[in-house]
Amino acid sequence: MKFKRQNKEELDLNLTPMIDIVFLLLIFFMVSTTFTKETHLAIKLPEASGEVTDAPDKMVEVVIDKHGQYSINGQSLISNKILSLKQAIEKVSLGNHQLPFVITADALTPHESVVRAMDAAGQLGFSRLSITSKKAN
Repeated sequence: MKFKRQNKEELDLNLTPMIDIVFLLLIFFMVSTTFTKETHLAIKLPEASGEVTDAPDKMVEVVIDKHGQYSINGQSLISNKILSLKQAIEKVSLGNHQLPFVITADALTPHESVVRAMDAAGQLGFSRLSITSKKAN
């Protein structure tokens, strides 16, 4: 009796679909990363030249440290909320909105803290606003 020998088929893995998927993913990530390109504005800050004048006898001075803590005319505030800031400014100014309003901020002060102080001054009606800054130690 003669048995027919079965031929073993060679198993192979077709890599073409996998390579296609990898190339599609590569193209997708290359295209999508171009949309996250950051833009940087090149700005030149203004320079001020003028004579130093003596500070007025009475003024409202808001000092902001690098952590965003407020101090008004030497008295520290407990809260950094705009409501407590406005109440403290109103208490110091005694309702006189014609006083000079000076904001002195550390160089590392968050921008939000300075804007909050400016907003409080604007809401209370102060029109003589000055901004100074201190260099970080």
